[in-house]
Amino acid sequence: MTLLYLLLGTVFGFILSRSGAADYDFIQGMFLFTEFQLYGILAVAVAVTAPGIWLIKRRGRTLLGRPVTIELKALHRGNIVGGVLFGVGWSLTGMCPGPILVNIGEGKLYAIAAFAGALTGAGLLGSFYSVVQRPFGLPPLKVGTGEG
Repeated sequence: MTLLYLLLGTVFGFILSRSGAADYDFIQGMFLFTEFQLYGILAVAVAVTAPGIWLIKRRGRTLLGRPVTIELKALHRGNIVGGVLFGVGWSLTGMCPGPILVNIGEGKLYAIAAFAGALTGAGLLGSFYSVVQRPFGLPPLKVGTGEG
């Protein structure tokens, strides 16, 4: 199964690379409203994914028969603050997590700084979660995938 995930991730990365979705200039252009290609890519992603998730939820099982539950997450201040931080980081670096790895794979050294920043930010949140949990009304932290 790991090999399948590696293959799917590679295909996804290739599509991100070839479509321009991992290109700094395209991403900056999207945020400056001078490039509209990425808005189309995002719209296609939603149009393809939404029916798939609907089918998975309706069926309640994966193609291999494993049970699936998709729970709605509660809206709280942490979602807003996290979304703003994510958007600011995306705008400044021109990368979100997937494109960071694509850019590293393309040999763009500046992506290593973005990767280090993402890891540092995740580590800091994990370290200080108990400090920010109450002021932002965050839910209890779940560690791991829950699959054993």
